[in-house]
Amino acid sequence: MQLAMIIVNPSSGKEEAPRYAGAAEASLKAAGYTVTVQETAGEGDATEYCKTACENGYHLVVSIGGDGTLHEVINGLEHQPHRPQLGIVPLGTVNDFARALRIPLDPEQAVAALTSSTAHKVDVGRLNSRLFINVVAAGPLAESLSGVTAEDKTRLGALAYLKEGVTALTGNARSAHPLSIAYDGQVWEGHAPLFVAALTNSVGGFEKLAPEAAVDDGLLHCYIFQDLTLFSTLTAGLSLLLGNLQNHKDVIYFKAKQVSLSSLDTVRTNVDGEEGPPLPVTLSTIPRYIEIIVPDDSSDVL
Repeated sequence: MQLAMIIVNPSSGKEEAPRYAGAAEASLKAAGYTVTVQETAGEGDATEYCKTACENGYHLVVSIGGDGTLHEVINGLEHQPHRPQLGIVPLGTVNDFARALRIPLDPEQAVAALTSSTAHKVDVGRLNSRLFINVVAAGPLAESLSGVTAEDKTRLGALAYLKEGVTALTGNARSAHPLSIAYDGQVWEGHAPLFVAALTNSVGGFEKLAPEAAVDDGLLHCYIFQDLTLFSTLTAGLSLLLGNLQNHKDVIYFKAKQVSLSSLDTVRTNVDGEEGPPLPVTLSTIPRYIEIIVPDDSSDVL
């Protein structure tokens, strides 16, 4: 008997998530699974549900929600002797991780892909004592994006982040903080308004932020933005769209397996789109830590 647990954030997908959870339950039952559905009601619920699935020998855990829900589910896998395969139905604002794995952004297609016979082992990151699945950012702009409300996400979708970003860039988010960044035996020190460490090629819906990044390369792809004036932001945005941000004159790019960040100022982080801890933090990778169900036709591009 195969066991599957569906962990669903009922407010995701403009509150359509329960409907897709029902469709996923029916599909998995037809494929021979015994299915349990768990709805989250507050912070940390998805992590606890996933821990329970691990401890009870479930074969599959399905995350239905956005990157924040997925972030919590991933943290339920930490330190578990048994880790189920993970399925994803992306219903968030950006869905970066699903983009990187070529999981359909259309919920019905994503539900259909849950019974795929193809799985791919992928890296996760560690930030201090917690796991992350996609990206860590530090600096005033990163902190401002943590303030996007659930109501704005539901009402505006990805435009909510654009709205908050524009507001921040016209305010004080351009101010640079002193940062000390140590990575793989090297140290960078200077002032910067934004630092980004990505595990995948997709960040903020931009699938060319780190074009060299692979989901299983064991590396953090890191960017230090030294200037966020309006002109610099526009030219960096063009470089981002063209996939050569690492060559921009105001951007320092490096790859590393471990990165430590500290600052004399109070600098907060954004982790997988949600508010994270203040500096200092240490980032590292855990190569090929989890196994993700992906569409059968995506194995040749991962």
